Amino acid sequence: MTAIKHALQRDIFTPNDERLLSIVNVCKAGKKKKNCFLCATVTTERPVQVRVVKVKKSDKGDFYKRQMAWELRDLAEVDAKDASKENPEFDLHFEKVYRWVASSTTEKNSFISCIWKLNQRYLRKKVEFVNVSSQLLEESVPSGESQSVAGGDEDALDDYQELNAREEQDIEGMMEVCDYAISNAEAFAEKLSRELQVLDGANIQSIMASEKQVNILMQLLDEALSEVDTIEGKLSSYEEMLQSVKEQMDQISQSNRLIQISNTNNGKLLDEIQFLVNYMDLSKGHIRALQDGDLSSPKGIEACINASEALLQCMNVALRPGHDKLMAVKQQQHLFAELRDTFARRLTNHLNNVFVHQGHDQSSTLSQHTAELTLPKHSPLHRDLLRYAKLMEWLKNTQREKYEGLSRTYVDYMTRLYEREIKDFFEVAKIKMAGTTKEGKGNKFATLPRKESALKQDTESLHGSSGKLTGSTSSLNKLAVQGSNSRRSQSSSLLDMGNMSASDLDVADRTKFDKIFEQVLSELEPLCLAEQDFISKFFKLQQHPTLLQGEVEESDGGVISRQDMVRLMMNKIFHSIETELNSLIALGDKIDSFHSLYMLVKMSHHVWTAQNVDPASYLSTTLGNVLVTVKRNFDKCISGQMRQMEEVKISKKSKVGILPFVTGFEEFAELAETIFRNAERRGDLDKAYVKLIKAVFVNGGSDHFFEGVEARVAQGVREEEVSYQLAFNKQELRKVIKEYPGKEVKKGLDNLYKKVDKHLCEEESLLQICFLFGCWPCMLVWVVWHSMQDEFIRQYKHFEGLIGRCYPGSGITMEFTIGDMLEYFSSIAQSH
Repeated sequence: MTAIKHALQRDIFTPNDERLLSIVNVCKAGKKKKNCFLCATVTTERPVQVRVVKVKKSDKGDFYKRQMAWELRDLAEVDAKDASKENPEFDLHFEKVYRWVASSTTEKNSFISCIWKLNQRYLRKKVEFVNVSSQLLEESVPSGESQSVAGGDEDALDDYQELNAREEQDIEGMMEVCDYAISNAEAFAEKLSRELQVLDGANIQSIMASEKQVNILMQLLDEALSEVDTIEGKLSSYEEMLQSVKEQMDQISQSNRLIQISNTNNGKLLDEIQFLVNYMDLSKGHIRALQDGDLSSPKGIEACINASEALLQCMNVALRPGHDKLMAVKQQQHLFAELRDTFARRLTNHLNNVFVHQGHDQSSTLSQHTAELTLPKHSPLHRDLLRYAKLMEWLKNTQREKYEGLSRTYVDYMTRLYEREIKDFFEVAKIKMAGTTKEGKGNKFATLPRKESALKQDTESLHGSSGKLTGSTSSLNKLAVQGSNSRRSQSSSLLDMGNMSASDLDVADRTKFDKIFEQVLSELEPLCLAEQDFISKFFKLQQHPTLLQGEVEESDGGVISRQDMVRLMMNKIFHSIETELNSLIALGDKIDSFHSLYMLVKMSHHVWTAQNVDPASYLSTTLGNVLVTVKRNFDKCISGQMRQMEEVKISKKSKVGILPFVTGFEEFAELAETIFRNAERRGDLDKAYVKLIKAVFVNGGSDHFFEGVEARVAQGVREEEVSYQLAFNKQELRKVIKEYPGKEVKKGLDNLYKKVDKHLCEEESLLQICFLFGCWPCMLVWVVWHSMQDEFIRQYKHFEGLIGRCYPGSGITMEFTIGDMLEYFSSIAQSH
């Protein structure tokens, strides 16, 4: 093992400046036995690097090669497997666990002992030793040796010096001269000792012979020392001179630093003065414009705008720390404040005068606009005032109270002006609407209802025939027109719809009303939009897309958005528009309830247009509110027609005939289709059709018994006492219920379905309605049939409740249930 260790040191580790401290012959555990050597080494250079090197013998020759190396600092744990028994196996835990089997336990223990020493000396006990005998570790530090933890082998290696090449050659030469150098080492050593003694004696004699030269050398050394003392004296003087020069240079450097600081301070002071002069100096021309500038001429307004912007820039300059303590700065700020207050006062007074002056110029009445029904234009006023828009923005940023005061003054002035103009405008519109009725009827509004006798005569004439339902629509129209030759009426109902539609004067009157209403809306729309645009520009309340969510305005009531500020001002200025429009709509509805159809179409179109321009505008909001009133009137008109259908009294003598409102509905559909052609609110008309058609068929067979019961209750008779009335006692109730068994009800519903199908699928006008709806006639039949089902169920529940309240405890019920009714409706619809 010693020869192998020497060979490894020479061939592998010496060229790498490493020393081999310990070696162990091992093979990997659990694999085919392939021997290799694990070597513990240290580097000869500082800092010392400790490694564990794996060396393997080459397969092609008798030399060794370095296969793998690990730094000892990467070793985490040494596991000897068993501390009490001899076991050649051990593990080294580097980045992974390496399992080894040593050729002998002695070599393993020696190698582990060396690793422990190196750990103690170089790694400060970083490596953990597991299953290692404590006796083995104690023996690694023999008593009486150096206190160094590394032990004797390490110290011995520190004293070891390897022979160089020349020394090896000399030894080999001596051994070749002496034949017994190898066979008799003691004789060879004695010979070398004698020769060494001879050489020592020669050296001593040589030293004694050179005593004279030593004395001469000593004398020269003394002279050299004397020269050194002389040179040191000169160097000391030179050092004193350099110290003096250094002190002078330090003083000069200090002076230069002070001069540089002074120059820097002067430069900064000049920058501050230049900053104040550039940003806090207002020219004399600007001062004159603010104090005495002409606010009535375009040139003077432009000069005032430039001066106000320059003043605002000077007042808003960001002063640096300490500037506000300078007297000159305080004086300039005081001057700026006086100029601001003076100019704000002049501007406020001038704009107040402009408002009053323009108000007198714009105070003309509608006398010159009566014939055309137009509103005066305020574009000249807006054009003159917009020249002051930038000054208003300046006033808004500097004198908020004066800005808000001017806003209130403008709103008050414009409110009075627009209120007078709008009132006159709507008065003319009302006169023209009333004039339309006068021309056609000779009466102011022509709202007189048809006399009961005439209504009764027309109804009986329609139902007096006892023949079968035959003939064409034209023959029915002739029958309806016969009762209207005596006089015309403006009452808008389906009972006399044929009479009105037959008159060209009615059509002309409604067309003229439609034009007047459209003219009113067309005049109001540009007026409101122009005023809102002016307010936004003049008072600087425009919306910026990039800042839309964050734009707010401060007012007396708190913080509100710019959009809300514009809407608030518009509401005050045009507060009378909504009232006047509602009044005009009420007048039109009073003249003719069918005017609500025209107004719904026109108002819906203008609301849609206004919302496309600006959904949040005052015009869009106001027209939207008025549209609710128009829609309510439209619904009231439809409800009135349905109520008139319910109030029609059918003669008991009449068995077969055309109900008067059936023909009227046909005429109503033709008129409505003309009005709602390409209208945005087509859906409202579609819903009205469903209601009217349902009413047409539902009111064909009302039960008068329950109507009489409700009439008695309405007259003040208590519900539980109705059964004591002779005409409405329990026997009469049973007779009425007995007349409507389930079989007859189903038969009647089947006949009713056939009538619905006939009228909706064969009438030409209703076919056109279906095509306008974008649906087939059968779909319309289904919608009407479903609505009729809901109505029948509602009436059934109503009658059941009436029986329960007026005939309590009688046990009287209908002969069919709601489930039976649903089955009737479903089976009838499926059968057709």
